[in-house]
Amino acid sequence: MATRQTSSNGKPKSPRVQVVLPEELCSRLASLADRESRTVSNMAKVLIQKGLDQYEENTHPQARTGFSSTEKFRSALEAQGTQRLKGAPRRFRLIRPSN
Repeated sequence: MATRQTSSNGKPKSPRVQVVLPEELCSRLASLADRESRTVSNMAKVLIQKGLDQYEENTHPQARTGFSSTEKFRSALEAQGTQRLKGAPRRFRLIRPSN
């Protein structure tokens, strides 16, 4: 059963699940998370979400038709690859228009 904690401002946090992984699976997950510039926790969430989506698609295809636009947008963002910044960030100079 997932546990839910309360943050310092009183709002409930997302449910938490504890999982025990074999060493090899844990190291594979960590290296994949590093390659995609994600935390291990976030990478596990993304992979679980993709796995559940695929499972539901294969098992109950009619149940997957009710996607909201927010869920579609979130899925599309998470499917995009991440890139590391190359070099130091550049500063942009804002030029205010003269009246």
